[in-house]
Amino acid sequence: MKDVMNMLASLRRPRILIRAARIGAAEYRREAHLRRHLGHGPLPRSGAALIGLVEMEATLEEQRQGGSAAYSAARHVDILIAMMGEARILQAARPSTVK
Repeated sequence: MKDVMNMLASLRRPRILIRAARIGAAEYRREAHLRRHLGHGPLPRSGAALIGLVEMEATLEEQRQGGSAAYSAARHVDILIAMMGEARILQAARPSTVK
């Protein structure tokens, strides 16, 4: 999972998208947000969910950069919120090495 966390740390997106996602991440509810993006059925573990969200976000970023008419800034922010929320869950589940 370190690779996914490193990849998230290295993402460079417009400041306004990140700012909006940070505000929304404070209200992140896994059940509601993931279900909206991943559909019905059992929700995957945070690591698997995060990988899927990263792939969805990459598609949105390509659309944004390409000026696609299909691009939705609201969906992009919503995916970023879910990514931040899942990353926080993963981070919290890690065993602490600080003594």
